[in-house]
Amino acid sequence: MEISAIYHDISKKYCFAIEKGKILFRIKTKKDDIKKIVLHYKDKYIPVRFFDTRNSSEMTKVACDGKSDYFEGILDIDVICLRYFFELTDFSGKTLFYGNYEFFSEMIESQDYMFDCPQNLKEEEMFLVPQWAKNKVVYQIFPSRFATTKNVPDNQWYKTPISHKDNLQGDIRGIINHLDHIKELGIDIIYMTPLFKSDSCHKYDTIDYYKIDESFGTNEDFKELVEKAHQMDIKIILDGVFNHTSPKFFAFQDIQKNEEKSKYLDWYFIEDFPLKFQWGTKPNFKTFAYFGGMPKLNVKNPEVADYFCEVGKYWIKNYDVDGWRLDVADEISHKFWKRFRQEIKSVKPDALIVGEIWHYAGDFLEGDEWDSVMNYLFYSAIQDFVAKGTITATQFIQRLDFLRGNLNNQVIPILLNLIDSHDTARFLHQCNENKSKQKLAASIQLLFPGMPMIYYGDEFGLTGAHDPDCRRGMLWKDDLQDKNMFEWYKSLIKIRKTYPCITEGKTIYSFTDDDKGIIILTKELENKKITMIFHGKDDETFISNYEGKNLLTNEQFLGTLRSFETVILES
Repeated sequence: MEISAIYHDISKKYCFAIEKGKILFRIKTKKDDIKKIVLHYKDKYIPVRFFDTRNSSEMTKVACDGKSDYFEGILDIDVICLRYFFELTDFSGKTLFYGNYEFFSEMIESQDYMFDCPQNLKEEEMFLVPQWAKNKVVYQIFPSRFATTKNVPDNQWYKTPISHKDNLQGDIRGIINHLDHIKELGIDIIYMTPLFKSDSCHKYDTIDYYKIDESFGTNEDFKELVEKAHQMDIKIILDGVFNHTSPKFFAFQDIQKNEEKSKYLDWYFIEDFPLKFQWGTKPNFKTFAYFGGMPKLNVKNPEVADYFCEVGKYWIKNYDVDGWRLDVADEISHKFWKRFRQEIKSVKPDALIVGEIWHYAGDFLEGDEWDSVMNYLFYSAIQDFVAKGTITATQFIQRLDFLRGNLNNQVIPILLNLIDSHDTARFLHQCNENKSKQKLAASIQLLFPGMPMIYYGDEFGLTGAHDPDCRRGMLWKDDLQDKNMFEWYKSLIKIRKTYPCITEGKTIYSFTDDDKGIIILTKELENKKITMIFHGKDDETFISNYEGKNLLTNEQFLGTLRSFETVILES
């Protein structure tokens, strides 16, 4: 037994309430090292000599990330404080007991050597996520390139490749006019990249956080968009750029004018004067990615924190938006995000807060900052498994299991799972225009728990290289649209919503075959079972014991898997 690999902590990650009266306990061990774990527990304040409250429950292995196994147990309790410890048995039959961060060879009797779980504390710190967002389908729109009501020639709108400077004149009214398309696809949430006043096409350098950019329309146009989307049962999420601003933002303008005498001097990180932000020269103030056109804000300054908390609340209170996606969110302090969450939730308790972060974000996802993240760990896993073929089916599942084993269970159904975005090359480009690979990637994305985020145009087979070419004009001409791809996405979303066990059910069977590139998952909920088979290789192979109508194609499946095929069978 590798005791150095055994880890449990009384923190929010390993011991937390999932609802009132239900506490989840988690422990991590070395992969394939521990055969059985029993959770022993008792009431802290009732002596055994008066009433024996001692009990035990076997834990379940729920995930394996390739290095570690994760075991969980859920207890129904009604106590002031629980004391608990673990009984671990390895595959050789050796048993150890683990409590209060120490190992014992005999059963632990003294509660001084047990872990401590105050029930009220755990319930007060419960991670409350917006229930409406769980497992919903998100559609990402880049407003300047999605749709326009202006007279833009086709050779301009469909230009390839496209640059940052190409102005396609997309607008809010264009989005309103295509809400029917979004609804037909099966979308629940629209996330739009920044809409606020800015000189750029991308709008990530904001000049005025209270004004919709004139190129997109007016504040009233935006209000109409939200109202019409809500009438169609579609939520609206805005992009909040609170890490940096445009140099034309009023506070930075004042610094440029008054230098050391500016009352906004502490709104940014200024090193000296005069300010230097010429292209190709490192600025003498902090910025986003050394780009002088995006000076970094100092949110430690209470005035700055006040300003952007008010911005966040303004669009919720006055326009009824449903949440924020937060740009470069991991470069802003935990202290600010804790306050931001409190301010936003005070206005709309079920507002959704999603941080942009490209790596593991456990320290931001403990229930007092963000609700979710753009799940770039999912993105990289699906790139490597499907687009590049550089990892096995087992490794793909293990990467997702890392998140399953390390994040609060409440987060998993609202992780923003993406296969591409405005910051990456289109998936179709990354897999060398192989549409079978994109269909497989879309299947995995839309048939796993979480909030799958479809980047506009993917449903019509839109391609494009890295930024800015990934931001091409949406394919609205019939002869440019891949209608088969659209039906594929539409069918996947319909199946996802028709069979809740796909996203909400318990995984009762999981199997991978690395030689054949196969993943098989069977999910169950309320006696309904669905088996999903994903084939990640460019060949034909056969599997036995699986037959029936493929819900995706309505064709009879007899065991033969074609190149990059997905099969969904109802049990």
